[in-house]
Amino acid sequence: MPTWVTLPTKAAATPPPRFIVGLTGGIGSGKSTVANLFSQLGVPAVDADIVAREVVAKGSPLLAQIAGHFGPQVLTAEQSLNRAALRRIIFSDSSAKQWLDNLLHPAIRSAMLAQLNSLPAAPYVLLIAPLLLENKLNKLVNRVLVVDITEQNQLARTLSRDAANAGATAAQVQAIIASQISRPARLALADDIIDNNGAANLLLPQVQQLHQHYLTLAAT
Repeated sequence: MPTWVTLPTKAAATPPPRFIVGLTGGIGSGKSTVANLFSQLGVPAVDADIVAREVVAKGSPLLAQIAGHFGPQVLTAEQSLNRAALRRIIFSDSSAKQWLDNLLHPAIRSAMLAQLNSLPAAPYVLLIAPLLLENKLNKLVNRVLVVDITEQNQLARTLSRDAANAGATAAQVQAIIASQISRPARLALADDIIDNNGAANLLLPQVQQLHQHYLTLAAT
């Protein structure tokens, strides 16, 4: 049975005011499932994906800037962000992706930090971020926890997950995988690793063991 792996500790560049575990992994790796298991153990969390949706909510200044730059095609009939349309643009045009990253990343980072500071008291908290390593957010955490999965499983699970919602095509998923840090590089930067290549019921024992590990680390 797969078990979680702990690697030598890497000190955070700027020690955070509370013990923070950065949870990351590639698209389709199962980050949300793992995060939900930690939540069931009472661990507070900030999710970068949720923050990213909040900063471009309907009527927000950032959404207006995005629509002004890319045109009305990136808005739905209800004037919300058309994520599928925007995804098609940025993953076929690297300069468009760079413009969007430059606009959104500072706002998302600021909102994440504010939310981390406002979480209820707890021995440790999670920062859930798909681009934790790409955006150097690992400097803000005490531990980097990677949910690991093969690229083949990433593709299959993402397409299966999105099929009912007319989600990304295989080519788009491959483009997203290519835009993220490579699997070997991600694993090299990990402090702890959860193997999610097997059955879903193998995740809970790994999370429970890591939970006890983090409680010990946070106490010391």
